[in-house]
Amino acid sequence: MRTMTNQPTLTKADLIEEVLKVTELPRKESEIIVETVFESIIEALQKGDKIEIRGFGSFRTRQRRGRVGRNPKTGAKVTVPPKKIPFFKPSKELKDFVNSAEAAAMTAAAEAAAASSAEAAKS
Repeated sequence: MRTMTNQPTLTKADLIEEVLKVTELPRKESEIIVETVFESIIEALQKGDKIEIRGFGSFRTRQRRGRVGRNPKTGAKVTVPPKKIPFFKPSKELKDFVNSAEAAAMTAAAEAAAASSAEAAKS
């Protein structure tokens, strides 16, 4: 599946498929595993707990203060109440891994472009 920015999107169904492949468990059990992980994270955040997954990152909530906003249609002032928002902070390892993968992809793309330019110059 692709988003409007044409970047590949990993969905919950894709995660279930991956669990199914790696564990060779039946589909229903793979679905239960993925759902349980997400439900556990959501329940912890609802209670105000912080979730730390070593090598991946941490989830927590941040308090957003109340403010006065405007209704875009009427322009009337609207009171926006304070609320909690979920926040994810990636670990250093995850950041390094993502950046090393991007660097490898960029190098491969640059090499492919250089090869096609060299091929075109020969013609």
